[in-house]
Amino acid sequence: MKISARNQLKGEVVSIQEGSVNAIVGIKIASGDVVSATVSMNAVKDLNLKVGKEAYAIIKATSVMIGVE
Repeated sequence: MKISARNQLKGEVVSIQEGSVNAIVGIKIASGDVVSATVSMNAVKDLNLKVGKEAYAIIKATSVMIGVE
């Protein structure tokens, strides 16, 4: 698979919180941080996502915001 997004973070699915329409999927990346994404339940099924499966968090954005306290 080739895609244009340059921010591809390889990791392992560590959580899937299923809702009626969407799921929140957590992927633990090499740094130990967990990246979360909201995806459709259809995507969870189509990608056969399960805890322990290798997956990529792919980030494609036209803008990035930074905040400080």
